[in-house]
Amino acid sequence: MAGKSRGEQRIGLLNGFAAYGMWGLFPLFFPLLKPAGATEVLAHRMVWSLAVVAAVLLVLRRWKWAGELLRQPRRLALIAAAAAVIATNWGVYIWAVNNDRVVEASLGYFINPLVTIALGVLLLKERLRPVQWAAVGIGAVAVVVLAVGYGRPPWISLILAFSFGTYGLIKKKVNLGGLESLAAETAIQFLPALGFLLWLGARGDSTFTSEGPGHAALLATTGIVTALPLICFGAAAIRVPLSTIGLLQYLAPVFQFLCGVLYFHEAMPAERWAGFALVWLALALLTWDALHTAHRAARNLRAAATAEAAAEAMAEARAAAATAPAAAAGVPAAGGAGGAGGAGDGAPSNAGELKVPPVDTRP
Repeated sequence: MAGKSRGEQRIGLLNGFAAYGMWGLFPLFFPLLKPAGATEVLAHRMVWSLAVVAAVLLVLRRWKWAGELLRQPRRLALIAAAAAVIATNWGVYIWAVNNDRVVEASLGYFINPLVTIALGVLLLKERLRPVQWAAVGIGAVAVVVLAVGYGRPPWISLILAFSFGTYGLIKKKVNLGGLESLAAETAIQFLPALGFLLWLGARGDSTFTSEGPGHAALLATTGIVTALPLICFGAAAIRVPLSTIGLLQYLAPVFQFLCGVLYFHEAMPAERWAGFALVWLALALLTWDALHTAHRAARNLRAAATAEAAAEAMAEARAAAATAPAAAAGVPAAGGAGGAGGAGDGAPSNAGELKVPPVDTRP
């Protein structure tokens, strides 16, 4: 059983690395789609993503949720909002990558955890621990430092961080699986995106038909590129602890940052290094706090389980002590079956045994 569990965790980790690795290497993919502009790439991504996800759901025969969703107008409205927010996120990211702003885009996903915490405080009235407050404060200082370094606010980073944070907040309220949610969102995006592509083709500005079959095939693969990491993420999420997923999520912006600095050779003056260093310090504090809190919760859970097991063992011991003398005298125990039965009516032959339930000491 333990071997199987370790095997499942290895599969989960591999899928997690694959998901965040693919997301982190997106900056290498989108430039391949030139000369298509960001808006055309975005429209193709919406159309082909629906085709891919619908095919996967068809194979898995997971369509029951769709009928239930159509009967819930409030959830449909939330899905529509999620579709609009993630479309903004995708569009800005594609534009940033194709305009040599990969480092700034990676910053958006570095500060996303800080933005998510801020949204939780502002919108959900969540209470923060002191370390979390410190991390958010350092993150705010980092944005100011980066604004000085860029000569303007890092608006690409802020749009990406706030749009993705808002998207996560909406998804939490919708409570749909990853594939199902993407299918619903792209279904809402499909008609506007298809209409835009047809209009682009009618004007003669579409690159899908004018740049050859290789380019058309690359545009079509945007559906696979969108869906595949999500499928891997889903496989990881059900096999590894949430704390591990929280650590793996930093892989994507790390890869994006490295792509921007090492592959695209984007400038990193001292002010930007200082800003990124502050962001990384804030994330280190958040990670330490999350791991410390999870460890403490697990320790408390083990202590509670041990105390409960000890209490159960003591209760069984008392019951056995009360039953054994009655059995020795041939009298039914209190509450036993039959009021005036013979010597065998009260306690079983092994009434004096103490059965202590096993204690689960796993974290």
